[in-house]
Amino acid sequence: MDYNNIIFSMEEGIATITFNRPKALNAMNSETMSELKDAVTLCRDNDDIRVMILTGSGDKAFVAGADIAQMQDLEPREALAFMELGHETLRLLETASKPSIAAVNGFALGGGTEISMACDMRFASEKARFGQPEILIGLIPGWGGTQRLPRLIGMGRAKELVMSGEQIDAQRAYEIGLVNRIYPPETLLEETMKFARKLSGLPPFQLKMAKHSINFGYDLPLDNAGRLEVECCAQCFSTQDQKEGMKAFLEKRKPGYKGR
Repeated sequence: MDYNNIIFSMEEGIATITFNRPKALNAMNSETMSELKDAVTLCRDNDDIRVMILTGSGDKAFVAGADIAQMQDLEPREALAFMELGHETLRLLETASKPSIAAVNGFALGGGTEISMACDMRFASEKARFGQPEILIGLIPGWGGTQRLPRLIGMGRAKELVMSGEQIDAQRAYEIGLVNRIYPPETLLEETMKFARKLSGLPPFQLKMAKHSINFGYDLPLDNAGRLEVECCAQCFSTQDQKEGMKAFLEKRKPGYKGR
């Protein structure tokens, strides 16, 4: 698939997906969402890719939201298709076996916050801003904001943001658990890449099992979630990387993981 609205690059097993509509503050239209879905699928299916980074072009926005110019005249049936495309894409990102990091370099509003929440981690520029302002234009979040946000920051804070439409800065996002780390704008991508390299050097199957256990155990009763964890952990013993990791520990040396 040819990309018109995103830039896809790969380096050292790390794929970077850059939203590239700077004149529209990287707002998401259906074409951009389809391109994101294709890029995430490519990452999921390519064994050479170990980690995904999502970021925005320019210094103003990660994704400033959905493209209002495209949305304003949609009929309910058309709006449903647009929302479903977003849900399918972000769920694909959320459940892909590869770790994903949102490097939020500016505005992450509406769909931008929702895209970042579908990533495993969010690293933010000091200039980043987050919010679910859909209520201010007669909507509610449609790409998972009403569901992922409460799971990340709690019901009360999520209701405050969704029902008021207010924005918060990176520091406040960090304080309430929406953001993992904050960096100066000029070092955000460098620091994100540094962390991604750390992840890419770890055994991929074990990363997959860790992500799977967290994602799918979160809403289960504790006994069932514990059973899921036990089974995921036991599967790690089927890999050469598990043998290598324990052998290296006992021999007091750095492990050489091969992804097998």
